[in-house]
Amino acid sequence: MLSRPIGVFDSGVGGLSVLRALRAALPAERLLYVADTAHCPYGDKPAEEVRARALAVGGWLRAQDAKLVVVACNTATGAALEELRQVLDVPVVGLEPAVKTAAARTRTRRIGVLATSGTVASARFRRLVEQHAPSLEVVAQPCPGLVELIEEGVDGSLLQERLRAYVAPLVRAGVDAVVLGCTHYPFVREALSRVLGGDVDLIDSAPAIARRATSLLDQAGLRAAEGAGSVRLLTTGEPAEVAPAVARLWGEALPVEPLAL
Repeated sequence: MLSRPIGVFDSGVGGLSVLRALRAALPAERLLYVADTAHCPYGDKPAEEVRARALAVGGWLRAQDAKLVVVACNTATGAALEELRQVLDVPVVGLEPAVKTAAARTRTRRIGVLATSGTVASARFRRLVEQHAPSLEVVAQPCPGLVELIEEGVDGSLLQERLRAYVAPLVRAGVDAVVLGCTHYPFVREALSRVLGGDVDLIDSAPAIARRATSLLDQAGLRAAEGAGSVRLLTTGEPAEVAPAVARLWGEALPVEPLAL
C-alpha cells in the first residue's frame, strides 16, 4: 500500500521543477512522471483539449495504482482540476499561480504574474486574483512560445531578448514580486532575475505543492517512510528527443520510456 507510486504529469518537462521538489520532500516515494510531449504546450490550446488530455493522463496514472496525482501544470489545473477530482478516487493536487504568496510579500502593492495564455485567461486565475489580491495592482503577462524555448534548451541572447519583451509591462508597472505561473519558468529563473532586476522577488509554487502532497499522504497514512524511492519518466512524444531536455533540466540523465496514450 505504502509503495504505490505518486503520479505526476505536465504537458512536457517543465513539471520536473515540481518533481524535484517532491523528490526532496518525499525521498522514499516512487515518483511516476508523464510528459505529454506529443501535445505540448498546453498553454495555447483550447481549454476543452487540455481538459481531455488531463483526464486521459490522470486516468492512466490512476490505472498504474497511483495513490495521489499531482497536476504539475498551471494550465491543466485551470482546465481540469475539479473534473479530475470527481473522476479519480485518490487525492489530486493542483498547481496554481502563487498569487496569495506574492500578495503577502509585496511592499509596493504591485505584483506580476508570468504564465501561459491559457492560465491567464482561465476563470480559476481570475478567482485567485479576486480572492487574494483584490486591492493590488496585478500585471498578468502571457508568455507564448516560452515553454517551447525552454523545452528546446534555447539560451543566450535569444532567450534574453524574449524575456525582456515578456517582462516589459511588469517593469513599467514597478512590480516587486513576480509569480512564475508555469512549471517551466523556474528553469530560466536566473535569466528572468537578470532582466527584472535582483530586487524583484521571484515566486515558485513547487515547494508549496510538495508540502501539500506530503500533508495529504500523512493524513491518509500513505506516506512511505523507508526506502530509497525512485523516479520513472514516460513521454507521449519521442523518448530520444525528450531525454536530452530531461538530463539538462534534472541535472543528470534519466531513462525516458515511451507511452502511447
